[in-house]
Amino acid sequence: MKQDLTNAEFDELDALLQATPEPREPLDVLMLDGYLVGVLVQPRVLATEEWLPPIFDLEGRALAAYADADAAWLARCSTLIERRLQALNAAIGEDGWFDPLIVDTERAPPASEYEPVQSPISRALLPWAAGFHWAQEQFQDLGVSEDDAIAGALARIYRHLPAETDEDREVVAVLDREHPLPTLEDGIEDLVLAAVDLWDLTHRERFHVETIQREGPKVGRNQPCPCGSGKKFKQCHGKA
Repeated sequence: MKQDLTNAEFDELDALLQATPEPREPLDVLMLDGYLVGVLVQPRVLATEEWLPPIFDLEGRALAAYADADAAWLARCSTLIERRLQALNAAIGEDGWFDPLIVDTERAPPASEYEPVQSPISRALLPWAAGFHWAQEQFQDLGVSEDDAIAGALARIYRHLPAETDEDREVVAVLDREHPLPTLEDGIEDLVLAAVDLWDLTHRERFHVETIQREGPKVGRNQPCPCGSGKKFKQCHGKA
């Protein structure tokens, strides 16, 4: 398994993210963890240059090709983020499980009367789920999927976000009724397994390789070159 970050490195990464040049608004390390899993479950493999920039600004402002960013700061951020991504991918692929970073409920501030009413479980899982949702806003293939299994897995994660519409509230109500989460451990398990289900559901498409169909018969190296030069194929277009 890929070497995961230590607790000290998670703390370091969180501090580095908060040092992102203003006016950009970066993810914190809890949202980042959900975002990275959201990247990994996409139905296509995303290039680093696609998924890395949204980490550094929730408003979508680019780092101007990082021209105004300290090179050492960016390199260290990128190294730690890549290691966490690889560790998560290995854990999901090999073990069907990963340990998400969530709010320490013993240190979390009390809920504000102005915040949407949420269960203590959803409050603990909200930053992770918000980061996962941020990935889906950037890369929308899952959101437009017509696969009911994908929609169901997404709903199990999004149930921990504040419901914004009557439809969202109805989905959460159905989940709470049919699949209650009595404890935080139950909530973590369901969140992780929903993400693993998504990884499994998109795995085949993500690593699908198109078979190239040859338009004509294979030309032997000692046969005449089909270009009509009169030379053997190996002496013409078959040269390495």
